[in-house]
Amino acid sequence: MAVVGAGLAGLVAARDLVASGHSVVVLEARDRVGGRVVNATTADGTIVELGGQWVGPTQDRVLALAEDVGADVFPTYDEGQNVVRYRGRQRRYRGAIPRLPAPVLLDIGRAQLRLDRMARTVPLDEPWRAAKAERWDGETVETWLRSHVRTRGARDMLRLAVRAVFAAEAADLSLLHFLFYSHSGGCLDRLLNVAGGAQESRLVGGSQVLALRLAERLGDVVQLNRPTRRIVQDGDGVRLEADAGSVRARRAVVAIPPTLAGRLDYEPVLPPWRDQLTQALPMGSVIKCMAVYDEAFWRADGLTGQSTADEGPVELTFDNSPPSGRPGVLLAFVEGAHARALSRSTPSERRDAIVGSLVRAFGPRAGAPSEVLELDWSAERWSGGCYGAHLAPGVLTEFGPALREPCGRVHWTGTETATVWAGYMDGAVRSGERVAVEVAHALAR
Repeated sequence: MAVVGAGLAGLVAARDLVASGHSVVVLEARDRVGGRVVNATTADGTIVELGGQWVGPTQDRVLALAEDVGADVFPTYDEGQNVVRYRGRQRRYRGAIPRLPAPVLLDIGRAQLRLDRMARTVPLDEPWRAAKAERWDGETVETWLRSHVRTRGARDMLRLAVRAVFAAEAADLSLLHFLFYSHSGGCLDRLLNVAGGAQESRLVGGSQVLALRLAERLGDVVQLNRPTRRIVQDGDGVRLEADAGSVRARRAVVAIPPTLAGRLDYEPVLPPWRDQLTQALPMGSVIKCMAVYDEAFWRADGLTGQSTADEGPVELTFDNSPPSGRPGVLLAFVEGAHARALSRSTPSERRDAIVGSLVRAFGPRAGAPSEVLELDWSAERWSGGCYGAHLAPGVLTEFGPALREPCGRVHWTGTETATVWAGYMDGAVRSGERVAVEVAHALAR
């Protein structure tokens, strides 16, 4: 067996196939494992996460993986008040509901209840079979917001929520895809919240520890700096043409983002429905930043480090300090159109813009970080963006089945193929487990 990609999905698939007695090789283009999960180190040696990082309730498979590899979790710092900046005014609040004008909050609540009800009717295995699939896949989230949300403020805050979850704009997304994604994670509150939500906990040693320990167990199975260029199928199996030579296998698992999978050369060519699917799955746009300070000064001010703003470039922040609390680390997200614009700036211009947003949220002390770490995921050659792929109108109903359907001896995995927690680390783990069972059954036949 050959696996293309050493992210969580590819490594989990390799682990399970090895455990079932199969010979496996994992070909990874980068000089590291983890894919969209990667750690960085501050000047004082503190580990921070520049890729996927959080785990939360109902994310059972990634939590099981953490337990299996001996990775402990600790809670995201959530003590004190949050900050919301809206229409030039800044307010503090506790809990999950920001201090916004009552008509805006009421409008958001109504829209969220309606979206959650709609989402629960979307089948997770086959969202294109929802009763209103054609209708919902025929519009964007943006058109739905304009038609069903009365106040401008509520529309703006819901657009911000879309950017926070997808790193894309509401105008980019099929409503059906949005509803599937929400159902996949449980509900909008679970996707957005810290306590009881997807941002509840972090991993000691950074989230990449999951991939590093999996790779350590697999040993020589994982081969770095070997990007796959071409996959050839014949009557006996597959041949993967990669840098530093080719590999023969009975079957191949492609565990890279769909848009990158579409750039490989296939012989014979892929069926048109699979090829066109990969043409229609762009990745999100996000710049993830860490501002490092000697101490988490916001904690002394009674703040959680969590802020929301209706102006960019940074619209969301979190306290990303280590369990000890020192140094203080503020995590700043630049997402969607803000990320696309800021990607064109120089590093110093990006730093100034990001730090300026932090000063607006947390005051002058935020203006003097000892260092700022950043990763522009749109510039990552072997990812093409983050957090995951998003689907425009018409894609799910036309090409949805091609997400997971094997093409001959080539199988597909990755968080985009998951039915539960799609787009998250948990979805990546689930997809790797699924494809390992699928391949084992195919080999047994």
